[in-house]
Amino acid sequence: MEGRGELDLIKRIEEADTTIAELRQRINELMSINKSHQDLMGKQIVENEELKRDNKALAKQVDDYFNARLNNVRKFGV
Repeated sequence: MEGRGELDLIKRIEEADTTIAELRQRINELMSINKSHQDLMGKQIVENEELKRDNKALAKQVDDYFNARLNNVRKFGV
């Protein structure tokens, strides 16, 4: 009976070691995914800021255009 208990304990330790190795591998995979997502998010933030600047510049151009047209109408009565 004692021998079986010892073998059972060894088997449980081996199973735990296997589980630990699998969990460590999964942690590494998830950390890699996390890093990839962080990189992608950083690129998206930069692109979003560029789009905001472009949008602001375009809005100013449109505003300037319509102000110039309105000034011409007022100036020449057209």
